Amino acid sequence: MANLTVRNIEASLISKLKRRAKRHSRSMQQEVREILRDATKHETPHGEGLGTRIASRFRQAGLKPGERIHEIRGIRLQVPDFENDSK
Repeated sequence: MANLTVRNIEASLISKLKRRAKRHSRSMQQEVREILRDATKHETPHGEGLGTRIASRFRQAGLKPGERIHEIRGIRLQVPDFENDSK
């Protein structure tokens, strides 16, 4: 595991972190790790797009391991103009 050093943290923030850690029965380091995990849990690895994420959710629906749902990019939709309907 790596170490992370954060400098110049306000005293008020340190106090809040200590109180929060105490409420959760954790050390301050454990609390900060949990906060960081929670803050990044929805981040996706570089290159993993929407199609891949959808495929991972529907793996049990019959997609084969490694099979990807390819993303469609660059499509422009034309919005119909209902104001100038010529009937």
